[in-house]
Amino acid sequence: MTSGESNSTHLSALGIAEAQFPAQAARVRHLFEMNETFRTMCEDLASAAEALAHVERLPESVRETRRQEYASLVDALIAEIGDALSQSKVVMLRRSGEAKPRPQ
Repeated sequence: MTSGESNSTHLSALGIAEAQFPAQAARVRHLFEMNETFRTMCEDLASAAEALAHVERLPESVRETRRQEYASLVDALIAEIGDALSQSKVVMLRRSGEAKPRPQ
């Protein structure tokens, strides 16, 4: 894969994730750049969406089964990305009476 193809795939995966969560586009971009696991989820979503878009090229005997599989995978990845976005907003608060961990 050339660097241009890699960059294109990068933009495609990021763009697809941003399109699914437009109100959280800045957070999607941040996590995409900073979190390898999140980036992999976005890349998997892009691959699954591309496979779903091209399902018509498959033999008729397997087309509908694959369409359902890819659609389920897309839905699952969107849910997983949504969960990751929600979890990224969690801020851990310490009660004022709790002792701070001591460096060892």
